[in-house]
Amino acid sequence: MSRRSAGFVNTWAEVQRQRQRQYEAEQRRLREADRQARAYQRHAAQEYKQYRQAEAARRTAELDARVAALQGLLAEGCGAPAFSASALLRSAEITPFDPGPLAHPVPLPAPHQFQAQGGWTAARRAQAQAEAQARYEHAWHAAQAAEAQRQQRLAAARQEHTRAAEAHLTEVRRHNAAITEAVDGVRQGDPESVVEYFSAALYASTAWPEGFPRQVTAAYDAAARQLVLDWELPGYDVVPEAKAVRYVPAQDQDKETARPVTQRRALYREVLAQSVLLVLRQLFAADEYGVLDSVALNGFVGAPDPATGRHGQIFLATVMARREDFTELRLARVDPVSCLTDALRGQLTARPDQLTPIRPARRPRDVGDQVVTHGGAGEEPDLYAMDPLAFEDLVAELFRAMGMEAVTTQRSNDGGVDVDALDPAPIRGGKIVVQVKRYRNTVPPTAVRDLYGTVQDVGANKGVLVTTSGFGPGSHTFVRGKPLELISGPELVDLLHRHGLRGRLGDAAGRTAPAAPAPPPADSGDHNVLGLTWSGTVALDVCALVCRGSRVLSEDHFVFFNNARTPDGSVRALTPAAPDRAALRVAFDALPDEADRLVLVAAVDPETDPHADLAGFTDACVRLLDPARAELGRLEVSDGRAGETALVLGSFRRRPSGDWDFVLGGKGYPGGLEQLVQDYGIEVE
Repeated sequence: MSRRSAGFVNTWAEVQRQRQRQYEAEQRRLREADRQARAYQRHAAQEYKQYRQAEAARRTAELDARVAALQGLLAEGCGAPAFSASALLRSAEITPFDPGPLAHPVPLPAPHQFQAQGGWTAARRAQAQAEAQARYEHAWHAAQAAEAQRQQRLAAARQEHTRAAEAHLTEVRRHNAAITEAVDGVRQGDPESVVEYFSAALYASTAWPEGFPRQVTAAYDAAARQLVLDWELPGYDVVPEAKAVRYVPAQDQDKETARPVTQRRALYREVLAQSVLLVLRQLFAADEYGVLDSVALNGFVGAPDPATGRHGQIFLATVMARREDFTELRLARVDPVSCLTDALRGQLTARPDQLTPIRPARRPRDVGDQVVTHGGAGEEPDLYAMDPLAFEDLVAELFRAMGMEAVTTQRSNDGGVDVDALDPAPIRGGKIVVQVKRYRNTVPPTAVRDLYGTVQDVGANKGVLVTTSGFGPGSHTFVRGKPLELISGPELVDLLHRHGLRGRLGDAAGRTAPAAPAPPPADSGDHNVLGLTWSGTVALDVCALVCRGSRVLSEDHFVFFNNARTPDGSVRALTPAAPDRAALRVAFDALPDEADRLVLVAAVDPETDPHADLAGFTDACVRLLDPARAELGRLEVSDGRAGETALVLGSFRRRPSGDWDFVLGGKGYPGGLEQLVQDYGIEVE
């Protein structure tokens, strides 16, 4: 009995020891996991600290680079090429006619390619030979018809090339004649021609950094052979207020070290002197016709007058420079302030940061001849040439004119917001964050995505991106269904005018707004209409992509709800007519030579029904119509599937013969149109 009890106790004790070992092992595992977690946190904190320190160093480097660029403004500008009217002349060279694939005749079939097949008896052999002869004759007639069509298209292409060449030559001759006439006026000392010429020289210069103003009022004294002008100078904020940025780990924030006031004032004064000297250098360098003996130049900034509070021109520098004195200077090696005030005996305010004015010696209005102003109050201000901060102020003023409360943000640490606006309207109103992009090229989708992130970070009701340029399809696609609005340059100008404000894109000196798209080809009848029908109630957007292989030629060759046509007008959206629910107009012969396929896609409209998919997209077909919309044939396409919100319907593909064949699609995308277009090379997110 005692032995059995001892065995039971031993078994029980062993179980307890196993449990203890398991418990200790689990504790060791937990301690190790905790140790690893603490090590990871220390590593992550160290990496975060290093990242923030690197960002602070990067911002400091940017500040240093801006200061270095300001200090080297004159030296850099002296290396810019001098303005010359000959550079404005256009070449009359015409690109030779390139027929492309149309240069190759359609090969005729050879009789030996159509040998009789089979036939054990004389009658069967005769029948086989007759069938082979019939196939040969059919192929020969088809080739003859294709060749005739090729020759017609070749003749039409050659005629179009001739027409375009003649139009180009006419425009070149007109443009060059106008330049020659203007140059003749300069040679003769015509005041208006002289002012326009030298204003163009200042505007066309590549020496001015982005953001520097370009506003000039000028007159020419023909008797004294003197150009008198008022030129706008950059404001005090062109010199960075911060000197350096450092990261403070204890507070987890960046701290800016302010630039000493005396240092900032001295650098700004140096920038003003460099700007005045650079204007003089550009004017005398552009005087290839010898019409300037001297230049009277007054530099001003546009700002509220400290004495009256009214916005106006405050003159901070003035100089009268004779050519013979100026050409003796070695500008790349001078001290700008000493050169302006001592060598040229000009005046420069001692406290430009306080807008202490000086009195100009001679103003354009004192000349007596016609005074010409570019970019000032005498005409619509050029949004491209406007100071960036003034442009932000203008946008804020526009929002105020639209009935909202709007203020510009601080110039640093603005979190990606240029204007804070509040729409007091009930329901649809609320906080609006505005970003301003004074661009010439298309705004990239990354800027739109950044704005969306800012809207979410600050808890705004809406984000608005305002630009002087435009947006690509990727940006328009991204904003669908999001509280974002995009305002392009032309739309901005229209809004300004409708609310009593002023602004334009481009100026008379050659800076123009982005060229409007070429008009669509005339309705000559050489096109087809593609009408799409389907069953079900799902609302769809039908789009087209002009591609080379599996890549769209450009974002402008993606025809969709925010881009109704390609640049050449060969593909454009149409209003459908029953029974079609969507329609496209396609001039296949006018498609770009580099394009070899036209891809048709359909996508659910997320704004109409954000929860729909393509399960209800059935019984679909593409109707091929002539210009009068008479049906020529039908192309069946795949039905949609549950869970997918975009579908490739099919593609028209260019064959070596120049004809286009339809290839059925069927690939679906659960991520909608955004996911689909990424496969074709369009950046969305």
